[in-house]
Amino acid sequence: MSRLSGLTASDRHRVVASDFGSQAAATADWDAPSPVDGWRARDVVAHLTGWFPAFLADGGVRFDAAPSADDPAAVWSAHSARVQELFMRDDVEFSHPRVGTMPLADAVDRFYTADVFMHTWDLAQASGRRPDLNAEFAAQLLDGLRGMEEVLRSSGQYGPAKTAPAGADPVMRLAAFIGRDPHFADAR
Repeated sequence: MSRLSGLTASDRHRVVASDFGSQAAATADWDAPSPVDGWRARDVVAHLTGWFPAFLADGGVRFDAAPSADDPAAVWSAHSARVQELFMRDDVEFSHPRVGTMPLADAVDRFYTADVFMHTWDLAQASGRRPDLNAEFAAQLLDGLRGMEEVLRSSGQYGPAKTAPAGADPVMRLAAFIGRDPHFADAR
């Protein structure tokens, strides 16, 4: 796996979205429970394709939501290709009322690509798989999230942290930190 932290925002999204797409293509049961409380595998895709258009709209960027379909893998493929096109708009300043002003590519990278990375674990777990996610990038995300833990927990977006097993790698520690049961796939 490539070093995600050394890639451009565009290339990082391409790799992370492709990894998620591989998990989507390998998902046979879209109604299988995921590690996100109350979500099925299909809900992981719906979340990633659903919140992002509203986030962009709040910052003045139009991005239509993916059409709903009974094939979440196809929805993901079309959606992620459209997200990748946003990186060609490198002259766009994104000004969001809650996150401030930054280049559009930086906003996609910081808020969306990171979310796709974390939810790749969730989608894989719904099928009983452990994805081969980049440990260095997971450690980087974990360090950043720890620095704002109080804000994260109070947002309602993350559940209480779980305990990672002794000797867990950074991916497992990140999953536990964001409220996922590190042993979820073992029970499947």
